Parts: sequence; structure tokens; C-alpha cells
Amino acid sequence: MVNGYTGNILRVDLTEEKVSTENPDDIFYRRYIGGEGFVAYYLLKELKAGIDPLSPENKLIFATGPLTGFAIPGTGRNSVGAKSPLTGGFGEAEVGGHWGAELKHAGFDAIIVEGKAKNPVYIWINDGEAELRDASHLWGKVTGEAQEIIQKELDDKLIRVAQIGPGGEQMVRYACVINDLRNAAGRTGMGAVMGSKNLKAIAVRGHKKLEVIDKEKLRAKIKEFNEVAYKPMKGYFEYGTGGGIMEQFATSGNLPTRNFRDGNFLGANALDPGIMKQEISLKMEACYACSIRCKKIVEIGEPWNVDPIYGGPEYESIAAFGSNCDVDDIKAVCKANELCNKYSIDTISTGVSIGFAMECYENGILSDKDTNGIKLNFGNAEAMVKMVEMICKREGLGDILAEGVKRAAEEIKNGADKFAMHVKGQEIPMHEPRLKQGLGVGYTISPTGAEHMANLHDTSITSERSIAVHSAIGILEPLELDDIGAKKVRALVYYSNWRNLFNALLICYFLPWDYIDIPEIVRAVTGWYSSTWELMKVGERITTMARVFNIREGLTKKDDWLPERFFQPHTSGALAETSIKPEELKNAITTYYKMMGWNDEGIPTKSKLEELELDWTFQYL
Repeated sequence: MVNGYTGNILRVDLTEEKVSTENPDDIFYRRYIGGEGFVAYYLLKELKAGIDPLSPENKLIFATGPLTGFAIPGTGRNSVGAKSPLTGGFGEAEVGGHWGAELKHAGFDAIIVEGKAKNPVYIWINDGEAELRDASHLWGKVTGEAQEIIQKELDDKLIRVAQIGPGGEQMVRYACVINDLRNAAGRTGMGAVMGSKNLKAIAVRGHKKLEVIDKEKLRAKIKEFNEVAYKPMKGYFEYGTGGGIMEQFATSGNLPTRNFRDGNFLGANALDPGIMKQEISLKMEACYACSIRCKKIVEIGEPWNVDPIYGGPEYESIAAFGSNCDVDDIKAVCKANELCNKYSIDTISTGVSIGFAMECYENGILSDKDTNGIKLNFGNAEAMVKMVEMICKREGLGDILAEGVKRAAEEIKNGADKFAMHVKGQEIPMHEPRLKQGLGVGYTISPTGAEHMANLHDTSITSERSIAVHSAIGILEPLELDDIGAKKVRALVYYSNWRNLFNALLICYFLPWDYIDIPEIVRAVTGWYSSTWELMKVGERITTMARVFNIREGLTKKDDWLPERFFQPHTSGALAETSIKPEELKNAITTYYKMMGWNDEGIPTKSKLEELELDWTFQYL
């Protein structure tokens, strides 16, 4: 077996109450690597076309990568995937913490969960053994309570738990899977799939020692990283994501404000994590074996009573509940984040859904009767927090918003669709595509709907200094933010394929591992003589498999588009005269298709599939 892997994939059939182990060959591991690569492979291979994502026929896949479980900074992550109940297409999300490493130490590279349990259950995995346990006493409990009960029941506080709260149980379409109470596999609704299977949690404990090929090389790379990482990562050490950038983002127009409509947000500085450190109890912790302690822990008494076991808000959560809802009360934002982690729902989709509802309310599309008397105006912090709770519990208007903005707009009608900020049904993250227009192209073509992580952030390639690191993959000259011509599309193709590799290796995007470091680390762990080129091809293979899956499920070129709002400028601020031009976007999407080896309709050609050793997928087109 290749070093870096256990060679074991656990299959759990909830319907038949059976567990079994499979042992893929070495070529499988090298071709698909892990994480999102495993997810894409199994969803294409094993799901029937057209199934209901919330039916027993869907499969939920938890996957690690070859670097998971080693003391390598940034590798404490795992992937969760299934057919998405939010988009009806390819669903996948990554999550940090300690659970993924514990699964690897317990002897498994991945878990494939299929069927549906008759009654609530959880899976208990302990050093190579797996069993189903009754979870009826856990059903309905928030994540903190459930984890405490599981650890007491199994008599081990070091057990790691991936689970859903009541939001997942009630199948909020953007429910997520929560690791360690505060780390979320946030996007595409994986928690709703878990809830549809009556699966409350997966508890894991392991002691297996993992081997690498070249210990000295790996040790040297980690030592080198730790010696130089502090300076570029200083802000993450102190404040996590969002530290020192809120005012800058507001000034540039990158901070989504009032449902992506406006440009001026005067309360940006009040939302900066630096303020948390001054006014709130803010501590920092790390994911497994990571020297970058960037995970926030907040504790608040009055008026919101925020429990520190649920962590604290990252940038996306701060902006989604803050500027996007015109709320500058950081304590209210922390409470909204805590509720999402307790109930297991995605902070981005939740915040965007509330911003959507606020704009509908201010335009008379929703009334006080619809909101149960809540004054759902932009800027109403109490209303924002209350609406989070209503979504978590599917109460009143919250039940409609729990379906996501696309479905909510279809139910509300009366022009609500023009306020629904989504791509393919997934709510848009907290980065402004009018400013970063290559990112906007990336939103349209992402297989999971609007996605900001495996995407090009144009601000990273606008100067000679910033471009230097990207020369290793052939991005050689700076490009303007509003350029979406062929050169920008080429940069998007190369960079997003590289970033998709991170979803297979399960490496954190924020750490400064570069294009040379990653192949060297993979070689040191696995013994493969991997190159940057080979690993980028893994990223391209994943992107292409996800595209094939979406085509098989009925998504077409028409789904690769942005909301009309982005073809108009902000009402104020730095982008008051800046918007995306529809014809330029259309040309950029077509150019992307061609550069990826797809035809004019966005369908991968047979020759491209053969080049990527994906000829077995041609039957699905």
C-alpha cells in the first residue's frame, strides 16, 4: 500500500445495518488522490441519474487525503460530498479541525454512507472497527449537547465527532456537517443529506501510526515552514480571517453590503476581529498539528450569551451577518455564528438568505404578517439573530428561507427573484464579483454553485510582486481587476485547477505552501515522483468529473450565469460606476469551456476525457 494511505475505505449501509471494508488499488489513489477526488469518483460511479438528493439512494462520502493525519501544518481537513439538495448537482465541502486526522489514525481513508436508518443512529469507529449505535436519545439535541453525551457514553473525551444539529435533522437545504462543534463543512447542504439518512453523528477514535517514505525530507519542509510562516501569517495568528481588512474591503467595494446592492458600509471597522480582541473575550486555537492558530474562540455574556465551545465567526460569517444585513453589532454577529454551529447550518447561505428577506421586506414583497411581526429592516440586529433561529428551527418565514434563496423566491413570487443572490441555487459568498471579475467568472462555472475557495481572487495577480509566486504555473504578468479577457480566463483555469488539488490533498488554502513545496511534500509522504504538472492534472480531473456529474443531472450552460444585479453598479461607493458586462461574461465563459477542452455547450469532449483517463465517464453525457 502507498504510504500516506491506510488502504481501507469503510462502507456503511444504513438500510441493511451492515459495515464492510474495501481496498482500492494504488492507481486509484494516485489518480484521484483523496477528498473531492474520491467524492467525484464515487458519485459518478455509484449514483443513479436523477435521484432525489434527500432520498436513501443518495450517498454521503467522507474522505481524507494522503497528507491527513501527519504533523504537517494545514492538513487537518477532510471532505464531505453527496448530490446537493441545494443545487441538485455536485455537492462537496471541506472542513478543518481534528476529525479527519482521527479517522485516518482509526484506519480508514474514507467512508461511504448509503441507504437510510429506520431510526436515528450514529457510527462509532474505533481503531479499524466500526458499528452502528442508537442515537434516538441524541436526536433533537444541539451539537454541544450531543457531543458531550457521545463522549460520556463511550467514556473518552478525546473522541472526535462529526455531526449534525437540529438544522440538519430538519433538512435545512444548506445544513452543514460540524466537526468538533466549531468547524463546518459548510456549503452545498451535506448536513441535510446526513439528516435525511437518520445519521446523527460519526464518532471516531484511532491510534494507528502513519508512515512516510522520507521522514527527514518531510521534517525539513515543516521546519522551514515554521521558521518563515509567522511573518506573512501574523494577522491570522492574532485575529483569524477578517483581521485588519474589513475597512479596506468596504473602501474598495469588496465587502458585500445590503444584499450586494450598496457600496457604503460605515460600520466596517466595528466588525473587524481586532475589535473582538478589545471588547470581547477572543482566544485563538488551531486545527490538527497546525502551527497557525487562526480559529477564533469568543465568549459573550450580555446581551447575547455566546458559548465559547462553538468557536467564533470567520470573515465569511462576519460579512454575511454583518455588512450584508447592514448590521454593525459584532456581538450579534457572534451570536448568529454560534446558532449556526449549534444547529449545523451554513453561515454564508443563512446570512445571504436573511439579506434577501430584508430586501424583500423593504420593498413590500414581505409584510409584517409574513415575518410574524418582526421588523425585518436592514440594520436590525435583533431581527437578524431571530431570523437565524427561525431558519434553524424551520419556523414561520424561516421555513421558507431554509429552502435557500432560489426556492424561497419561487415561493414568495412578486419579483422576489431579482433579490435572490445565487448561482445554481447556492448563495453567493462574501466577495464582490464586480470588483474581482475573474472571480465572477469562477462563480458561474463552479460545479457546486457560487464558490470562492477553489477560485481565482483577482487581487492576487494585479502587481509584479503578487504575480511572482504564480510564475511556477505560467501566470507571468499582472492583470487588471475588471479584465475578463482570454489572459484572465487562462489564469482562472490554471489557478482553479491547482486549488481543486487542495480539495483532494486536503490542505488549507490559507497557508503559504507554494507550487514547489506541495509536490515535495507529496513525494516525501507517498514516495511518488509527483510533479506540479501531474498534481494540477488531478485538479483538472476533479473539475471535469464534477462537470460530467452536473450534466448527467440536467444542469446546462444556462446555469452558468450570475444574477442580473451584478450587471448594474453599486448604488454608492467605489463601485458606483463599475459592473460586469454581460457580453464580456458570456465570452469569458465560452473561452473557459474551450480552454478546459469542453464544447460550446460546456460538455467535455471525448478526447479531453480520454486525456484525463476519464473515458469511463463518457457514457454519462
